[in-house]
Amino acid sequence: MPEVVSAPANGPKHVAIIMDGNGRWAQSRGRPRLFGHHAGAKRVKEIVRACAPLGVKYLTIFGFSTENWRRTQSEVAGLMSLFRRYIRKEAQALKAEGVRVRFIGDRPRLDEKLRDLMDELEELTQDNDGVHLTIALNYGGRDEVARATQRLAQDVADGKLSPADVGEETLPKYLDTCVLPDPDLVIRTSGEARISNFLLWQSAYAEYEFIDTLWPDFSKEEFRELVMSYSQRDRRFGAVTL
Repeated sequence: MPEVVSAPANGPKHVAIIMDGNGRWAQSRGRPRLFGHHAGAKRVKEIVRACAPLGVKYLTIFGFSTENWRRTQSEVAGLMSLFRRYIRKEAQALKAEGVRVRFIGDRPRLDEKLRDLMDELEELTQDNDGVHLTIALNYGGRDEVARATQRLAQDVADGKLSPADVGEETLPKYLDTCVLPDPDLVIRTSGEARISNFLLWQSAYAEYEFIDTLWPDFSKEEFRELVMSYSQRDRRFGAVTL
């Protein structure tokens, strides 16, 4: 009989993951880096399915950063092919399982076929309200803030917004994530303890977990442990608990 998993009362509703370690996982096995990326894509499916029983409504994953273009041409081309293949292969399953898919990032640099597939998957799953899966492709936190600021400045220039009305609550309305809640928990795999330009504005009050596990080895059991650990934390947001 499968284990019954119950969601913790104070668990995270939005988890963001920096999926690191695919290349090292493959190289440790004497395989090319792209072999690790394919293994990592399979892991995504398992973690998405683990979310709902744990009460995680939103999952945001870092698929390809604005800095990743600096990798070898063959690796970048392989990753773009993998993204296209993943969308084609998983689209109907994601729809059937009630997953709502969104993409964030600067799309114009991505190839047209991939952009079309992204648009189609968003449209296909737009009425789903199970787990909300957001995939960051050609995404960088600084780039996102810069693009948001440009749109905000244009609205000010057009008279749609007064400079006096611009405050801390204004910019989030222009971010790629404007329809999403801020992440409660950010996980980075592979032993690196840095945030790599991921959700800089949104993660101001997020809890972080830096773990040694390489992404292709990251299991739903370890995911559950991190979610349960989060539920035990005292989040004060700058206040003092008396």
